[in-house]
Amino acid sequence: MIGSATTDTVLRAPPPYPDMDGGNGEMTLAFDLEALKRLAHPDTVFSDARQWSEYVGVVSEKPTYVVTNFTRKHRIRQDFFSGPRGRDESLENVRDQFDTPRYVYVGTDEDDEELATSVGWEYLDIVEAADAASWELGEPEVPGQESDDGRDDWP
Repeated sequence: MIGSATTDTVLRAPPPYPDMDGGNGEMTLAFDLEALKRLAHPDTVFSDARQWSEYVGVVSEKPTYVVTNFTRKHRIRQDFFSGPRGRDESLENVRDQFDTPRYVYVGTDEDDEELATSVGWEYLDIVEAADAASWELGEPEVPGQESDDGRDDWP
């Protein structure tokens, strides 16, 4: 299916999300950085998405260091990111490099939907995705933020 994905066909199912391939990895899932910034726990969302996706990554128009800083801060392990390219070229390259039957782009607005459609990806709005998968929307919380132990990457 190319174009807009419905939440029923993409996410609306009880864990382990059988409609999302039930963990057999038949999908590449790309989050727009702005969509991730609307999630209270982006690290948990990525872990959850890995249960039913082969590849999960982040796409953004922002410079690489912005994406890297966000993913490190939130302890997100991504399979791909956009790098110095635009989102359209990034999504096309991901599609060329990662062979899966489905490609779903999670974004925030009509421009994201048009982008997804123009490069042959299904589109899913972050609010619909969050509702269907029981992901909490809100200001992103840094994992372990409540700990006062200092840096966890320091010897």
